[in-house]
Amino acid sequence: MNPRPHLFGLLAGLFLAGALCFASLVVAGAWTKISDARTISVTGSARKNVRSDLVVWRASFSTDASTLLEAQQKLAGDLAKVAAWLDNNGVRERTMKPVQIRELLASGKGGYADGGEPATAGPRRLGYQLTQALTVTSPEVERIPRLAGDTGALLGQGVAFVSEGFEFIYTKAGEAKVEMMAEATKDARARAEQIAAQGGRGIKELRSARMGVIQINPLYSGAASWDGNNDTTSLEKTVTATINASFSLK
Repeated sequence: MNPRPHLFGLLAGLFLAGALCFASLVVAGAWTKISDARTISVTGSARKNVRSDLVVWRASFSTDASTLLEAQQKLAGDLAKVAAWLDNNGVRERTMKPVQIRELLASGKGGYADGGEPATAGPRRLGYQLTQALTVTSPEVERIPRLAGDTGALLGQGVAFVSEGFEFIYTKAGEAKVEMMAEATKDARARAEQIAAQGGRGIKELRSARMGVIQINPLYSGAASWDGNNDTTSLEKTVTATINASFSLK
């Protein structure tokens, strides 16, 4: 008996089995693609221009004297003048920081010791400088900066008063985040509908949503960072929120 027909039959069976396996893999891959195409992921965003509702003003004043006691007495007098000026201008919310003390030193002069050897004297203490720092916190975001530019009355009283700058803060960022998440989701849905329409499809429902970080920048700025910006330099700001959303397709 010729074994070749059996061999051909065996090979044909193996070929058919391989073809069926390959076909099943192709069908499975096609089904996976179809399944993936039933959802669409987009990024939505929302922007809102806001105004800072809190200002933090930092300032300081200093005095110096030959002795520590005298410097303390002079600083106490200056503190009374500053407190009276702030009270007269309606500034009640203020915090006084611990007084900083610095020795005022003069470098030593060279000379000659007995026997003609050169000698060097150490630094000489001339006195002390005391600095009192203060922080004013207020919702009057326009008046406080104007007041800071009108400290001539203190200078006229001999107080070495220095304004060190401001921080403008938007305290309602948490509330805005909830509102803007809804707006960003609407924007994401609109984008998804536009993309789906290009393929003759429609949007069915929201499947998942992940909020991005909030970016608080100077007005109209679009700067972004991974951990979120929180600008404190400008009175007017732009808050931006993003959301990554996934929708099912009809």
